[in-house]
Amino acid sequence: MVQQRRHRGVAVVAAAVTVVGVVAGTAGCSGSEGAMADDRPLGDPAAVRGAADALVGAGSSKAKTSLVMATGGTRVTIRGEGRYDFRKRMGQLSVVLPTDPAGTDEHRPISELLAPAALYMKNRGAGVPEDKWVMLDSTTLADGNLVTGGATDPLTAAELLRAAKDVVLVGEQELAGVRVSHYRGVTDIERAAKRAAPYAREALAAAARGFAEDVVPFDAYLDDAGRLRKVRHQFSYRNQGRTVAVASTTLLYEFGVAVGVRLPPEDQIFTGKIKV
Repeated sequence: MVQQRRHRGVAVVAAAVTVVGVVAGTAGCSGSEGAMADDRPLGDPAAVRGAADALVGAGSSKAKTSLVMATGGTRVTIRGEGRYDFRKRMGQLSVVLPTDPAGTDEHRPISELLAPAALYMKNRGAGVPEDKWVMLDSTTLADGNLVTGGATDPLTAAELLRAAKDVVLVGEQELAGVRVSHYRGVTDIERAAKRAAPYAREALAAAARGFAEDVVPFDAYLDDAGRLRKVRHQFSYRNQGRTVAVASTTLLYEFGVAVGVRLPPEDQIFTGKIKV
């Protein structure tokens, strides 16, 4: 618990997104696109709200993530890929940071371990030894770890949908060879926190306090079994007094895949000061 106390003061997105040196330059991003279309048929809110339960029933999957920040004509994208165990609520991601403005790739991928109420990161960057992990308590992060790690925890992304409303059915389509129903609507972070599974409540409650807007537009793609195949959230959060818009996308596939996550021992966790 010493490490959690030591790093609880890290500012929103300071843990992984700021480490690439891009967030400070992305404040004032363009706003999100409209979430609804009046001429679309009503969707099935119950199916969307139950997406997290369907994932737990599925057991596990592979995941790809994308976090996009835009300002003016410039876009910055952080990508991740890994696996997630929805029953144990644990996963692992390799997060690829964008190249520097000169076009040279000077950033090594960040290894991330996702656990209930915690985020572990290796290759954290400035001030952290190469053989050490940084551990963050997601319940103390101003964004609840929805964007801090450069990705949204896949199960937490589904938990956010528990407060889905104004849901419309955009239509059916094929996604990676699978027939899915595309739903669009909005969710409310504070309401989702109250309805979420116990492990996610504190983190989402922290996000409700830290985000600029509680209302989050989303696009969700569910297969015939009700499993979330893809979800895109559009967040708005405060960074150094300015509002930043972020589009976070999670793609889930190959359900039932084996997932082995081993959390680092205490002597491998960094306890010093993080440079941001």
